[in-house]
Amino acid sequence: MIRKTVGLLAIASLVLTVSCKDNASSKIEASNVQETAMREESAGKVPVMSFTEKEFDFGTIKEGDKVEHVFTFTNTGNADLIIADAKGSCGCTVPEYKKEAIKPGETSTMKVTFDSTGKPGKQQKSVNITANTASGNELLTIKAEVTPKAGGIGVTNH
Repeated sequence: MIRKTVGLLAIASLVLTVSCKDNASSKIEASNVQETAMREESAGKVPVMSFTEKEFDFGTIKEGDKVEHVFTFTNTGNADLIIADAKGSCGCTVPEYKKEAIKPGETSTMKVTFDSTGKPGKQQKSVNITANTASGNELLTIKAEVTPKAGGIGVTNH
């Protein structure tokens, strides 16, 4: 458990140190995160990501559409929640999330954008979230039925 937490903290530290934001008030000091997480774990404090939903179906969309869905979650644990990383299963699925610590009881969101260009047919994509929760990982899923473009590539109707 301690190795897992230290590994997650190392990832969190790396992500936080290469953050693109220049606003000093929004940055989290990596050393403080590590110290706090180790103290909280030894005291039995753990953050919990409780989502209102973990799966969303866009239904039928047209190839080339860019659609987005906002997943809402609350930190129902008793320690600050830190999302170290969130990655889509392919480049067509892009998550956006708050980089700052989410306090116990605080609600936040993760916006997931799906670009259906070149993705005709039934689609199911995922977002893998790495955070300082007990499991260390959370998974979100999006689905869509993508209607292919008429006529194929390079064909125009006159």
